[in-house]
Order: sequence, then structure tokens, then C-alpha cells
Amino acid sequence: MNAQPELTAEEVQRYARHLAMPEFGMAAQRKLKAASVLCIGVGGLGSPITMYLAAAGIGRLGLVDADVVELTNLQRQVLFRQADLGRPKLEAARERLLGINPHLEVRLHPERFTAANALRIAADYDVVIDGTDNFPTRYLSNDVCVWLKKPNVYGSILRFEGQVAVFAPHLGAPCYRCMSPQPPAPGLVPSCAEGGVLGVLPGLIGTLQALECLKLITGIGQPLLGRLLHVDTLTMRFRPFTLRRDPACPVCGDHPSITEPIDYDGFCGIRPLPPMKEISVQDLAALRRQGTPHFLLDVREPDEHATARIEGAVLIPLAQVTARAAELPRDVPLYVHCKLGGRSAKAVAALQELGFENAVNVTGGIRAWSEQVDPSVPVY
Repeated sequence: MNAQPELTAEEVQRYARHLAMPEFGMAAQRKLKAASVLCIGVGGLGSPITMYLAAAGIGRLGLVDADVVELTNLQRQVLFRQADLGRPKLEAARERLLGINPHLEVRLHPERFTAANALRIAADYDVVIDGTDNFPTRYLSNDVCVWLKKPNVYGSILRFEGQVAVFAPHLGAPCYRCMSPQPPAPGLVPSCAEGGVLGVLPGLIGTLQALECLKLITGIGQPLLGRLLHVDTLTMRFRPFTLRRDPACPVCGDHPSITEPIDYDGFCGIRPLPPMKEISVQDLAALRRQGTPHFLLDVREPDEHATARIEGAVLIPLAQVTARAAELPRDVPLYVHCKLGGRSAKAVAALQELGFENAVNVTGGIRAWSEQVDPSVPVY
């Protein structure tokens, strides 16, 4: 962190409730003003993280995200409003954060956090907060923080449960790889888009991540170093677990074997899909109007199918497609759809391996169907 700057008279008034606490006071507030924090992702977790850090008086906040604001974001991403739909997230985020605290410096990184740019981006910040929802980025952010000797404030959410921890081998704590040496098999853990998430949950977990960041910077309290906090909102249980460093960890262990960025998608089992046949929702709709024989397969989850469905589609969740392949025809076009087109592409690839030359991916999924063909089908 930089030399601790003085507070202006306006800042003294702004942070009066911080300054009133003997355990915090002027010294801690000046540390916040001198500090810089990188938040990877400004979605469900990134919203409360950035808003509370801005309000608390962090001097510089870096934001990494390349997405635009979508309607489905507004259920939990409280950083954004209805009027922000279609805007780049970072543009809308900067406007909102400066509205909370004009003394904040906001630095934007409108790109994906990848092996090619991660070290460059993270190098300029004191603390890194991971607000993402995918395993390749979690392993990447962990490795980069180990190499740069920066605390990595981790958070994850799914449905009704969340986790928070601080990974920092340079402070004597384990890293993310010590806790999870190997990623789960692809498709085993659904994303929030696939599995859903209670809108309040990222607010709770993201706020805890912001709190851990403030503790790290100011030196107050006991951060979650060597501890994982698990939160179950349905039973309202907060359970801490002890984490230990792994001497054989390939990144932070005694004899590290990973000393530079790797192929994180490959490490997590995410492989490029083979070439496949595709069809647009408009062409599919035209074929259905003409009565062309076909079979429409929906590979989403049952609750998604109950929320929104295309008439006549047969539901077989992605995880069951291979085992239930005998239920699928080979003599007519087999059109496969999901929500956005990703899971259906995986299903088509699996079916191709089983000899289904008639399998075709519906690009854009049911979302595109709702937006371009049948607005009566709900967008979720």
C-alpha cells in the first residue's frame, strides 16, 4: 500500500462512524484510503463487495468484467438498475460507485480475467477479491495471488448456500489449491445460471468478502486465514472449517511445480467441442410450422422446464443424456436445446460419440426462442 494519506474535512465527516470506534479510528481509515482492491467480476458477489468497499473509503477499486447488464441479473446484482439494461457492466458500475463515494478512484478492466492478462492486471492491487462463478477463474486467481503474494478473498454461492475464505500463503494460510487440489468433473457442479441462486445470498456472501477485505487492510480482527466459513441460509447456520496448507501443493507447497499460468480450462476438464451441426431458432420454428418430422430434446433441469418450455420438447437433463440415449430416435433430425446453447452443445457432442449423426444444436437455446420466436415463453 502507498503512504497513508490524510483525510479531508469532508472525509472526516463522511467516515465519522468509523472514526468513532477506538478499535478502528483515523489510522485504519487512512489505511483504507491508501489501499487498492481488485474485484474480479461485478455480478452477484461483486455488487455488494464493490458497493461496501466504496462506501467504506477504499482509495482505488479495480473492476474486471466484460459482460453487459441483462434482465436476469437484476434479481441479485443490486449494483444495477432497470435503466442499465444493455449497458456494459463496468460503465454502469463506475457510475453507481462514484455516486456512492466521489472520493473513490475506479479503474476499469473491460476484459475477461485470463491466463494471458491476470498477472498484469492483479499486480497493481493490494488485495484481490474473487467474485466469479467458474472453476478455471478460481484456480487462476488463486495462482496469481500466490505468485504475487497478495491475499485472495474467496467467495462462492449456489442456490441457498455459500462459502467465504481468505487464501494467503505469504501470511501463513493455505491457498485454494490446498483446499481443492482437483476441480470437480465438468458438469458436476452447476453454475448459478444452471442451478439458480437465492437473490439475497450473494448479498450476504459478498458483504462478508468485503468485510474480510477491510480486516486485511486495516489489521483489525481475525480474517478467515486458514478457515472456511460455510453458510446455509435455509437453516441459518454458519459453520467454520479449519484449512491447512498442503506441503505438496503444486503452487504454494515446498516444491512448487506450477510457477506460471497454465491452461486453466484444460485443467478443469473444459475441452473445445468438436464441430457439430447447428440450427437457429428461426429455422427451427419454420420447420415446426411446416410439420417437418423431428425430435426436440430439452437437456435443462426439471425446474427450468417447469418455468419455461417449448411445446413438444422432451426433457432429459444433460447428466442423463448418455444413459438414456436409447430413448432417442436416429431416423429423424434430433434438435437439442438448453437455456443458452452451452449444455445442448455438450449433449450433441456426447451424442455424436454414440453415433447420433442426426443430433443438431439449437443455438441460443430457449432464451433465443423466447426473444426471437415466441415471447409468451418466459425468459428466466
